[in-house]
Amino acid sequence: MNERHERILELVREHGTLRVADLAHHLGISTVTARRDVESLTAGGRLERVRGAVHWPGTPAPQPGAAHALPEVRLGAVAELEAPLIGMVVPQSQHYFGEIIRGAREAAAAVGGRLVLGFSGYQPDQDNLQAARMLEAGVQGLLLTPSWASGEGGPAESGAGFGVPAVLVERRGAVGAPVGGLDHVCSDHAGGAGLAVRHLVGLGHRKIALVAGDSPTTVQVKAGYEAALRAFGVRGPAIEPIELYSGAIDNAKIDAAADRLAALVAARKVTAAIVLSDTDAILLLQALRDRAEGIRVPQDLALVAYGDDVAALSDLPLTAIAPPKYEVGVTAVDLLLQRIREAASAAQPKARRHLDLVPELRVRQSCGSIEKD
Repeated sequence: MNERHERILELVREHGTLRVADLAHHLGISTVTARRDVESLTAGGRLERVRGAVHWPGTPAPQPGAAHALPEVRLGAVAELEAPLIGMVVPQSQHYFGEIIRGAREAAAAVGGRLVLGFSGYQPDQDNLQAARMLEAGVQGLLLTPSWASGEGGPAESGAGFGVPAVLVERRGAVGAPVGGLDHVCSDHAGGAGLAVRHLVGLGHRKIALVAGDSPTTVQVKAGYEAALRAFGVRGPAIEPIELYSGAIDNAKIDAAADRLAALVAARKVTAAIVLSDTDAILLLQALRDRAEGIRVPQDLALVAYGDDVAALSDLPLTAIAPPKYEVGVTAVDLLLQRIREAASAAQPKARRHLDLVPELRVRQSCGSIEKD
């Protein structure tokens, strides 16, 4: 890292002022990594920071709001983009997608660009409609999160005919279909579920349930959960996933899930549960406390939430798996900008990329160790 810091200092000293994105592309690192390096050097007083750029101490700083107008600097063979306009179509702006949007917006702003949003509301007919509106607005590339129920697949014709580069975000295209040939940037939800299982197995748990509703994330979480149980050689009676709901919160389904989970705990068939999402984990925790059986967390049941949007805010802070949502947004923009540059320069495109970013385990108070069977 010290060698990279010295190279950053050398480049900024030579040019006076540079965009953070220019440094990232020249050094072959992500915008997130370049931003962290710059923050470290700025904190040490070796560089000074302005919006989206850095400059050498003692040199004139660019005018406020003029980050996009910094002197053009050719670094390596990277072609410059003049204020790129990027379109992003996602189901909604709240919950899971808020951090992804923030990462994408900041990555676009770092190169003097702009992100424009369209929302599908999980309505499949809105996917192409919103993308078409983005194209009419003149976007140079598209970030797309189609309304596929499973998180992967899509119609055979999906992904064809946009006319501009496109990157799937938190979706994987069906193998063999045109959409399967698109770049994608996703959280590795199967790997995240595996982290949860590994943590619980390490604490001594062997009877681990999965509680999940119907969402694009569920398929991958379930696959990772089952694969991890096999990998760790967990034995014992099979536990079918406990179903919640799809769409809006359904308190009746929460109560039904709590009843079933409480019965399994009382029968000593379950000692831990992974719950998708952390909102549902908090609701489930509340429902379990209200049961006559008096299920205690973590003494009787260890809980791991999946999502980590609000898990830390529970009165009993919940251990959680945190998908790298912000980094997904940043990485998707970085990849899309590369494709836009290739298209603009008629360069031979590099191999398509299917990128999976690994979630993080954040340990709090909702898990406890037990004696191994």
